[in-house]
Amino acid sequence: MESTKLKLYVGADFVSAFAMSAFVALKEKQLSFELITLDLKARDNYQASYRDLSLTCKIPTLIHQGFALSESSAIAEYLEEVAPGHNRLLPLDIKQRARARQLQAWLRSDLLVIRKERPADLIYFGKKDTPLSDDALAAVDRLFFVADRLLEGGAEHLFGDWSIADTDLAIMLNRLVANGDQVPSRLAAYVHRQWDRDSVRAWMDIERAAPAIQ
Repeated sequence: MESTKLKLYVGADFVSAFAMSAFVALKEKQLSFELITLDLKARDNYQASYRDLSLTCKIPTLIHQGFALSESSAIAEYLEEVAPGHNRLLPLDIKQRARARQLQAWLRSDLLVIRKERPADLIYFGKKDTPLSDDALAAVDRLFFVADRLLEGGAEHLFGDWSIADTDLAIMLNRLVANGDQVPSRLAAYVHRQWDRDSVRAWMDIERAAPAIQ
């Protein structure tokens, strides 16, 4: 694969969970790429030039040989297909791979209240003092149930070997861990293990400016 032609568009604040997932996927595949930032607060992603490129005005967007693809889970699946000789991003077993995709879709669709009350930027910039609402606590219970079931028996990763679904799950859990919310010790330890991967460290090591105090 000609990785020199890869570009990844992300928000200039470097806090998007989805941008992080795509970045980690590229790092795990050991592919070189150009990182291009957009000022989302200035709505750069809605400019015609980027709209025409991304179709959906979303970040992240991957560019490979003139082909543009948004949505981090789609990016991971694409990289798995075009760079098969590199480290795997998804389980080899068909049922485990389907379960990984199910988990990724669920994390993106069913836990909006957690993302709203525990935004990803607190992972980088500190805690929120507001307690979780009843709706958020119910969503947290669902999150813990799923994580416990899939990490049954103290598994280090979700599906034996690491997959990008591990990063996606760890990001969601870390919204709570980083804020000091109550998280079962086994799940907190899982988050810390995932955060110790070189690919995740590379994302965390990016310099980012704290938001201005309102």
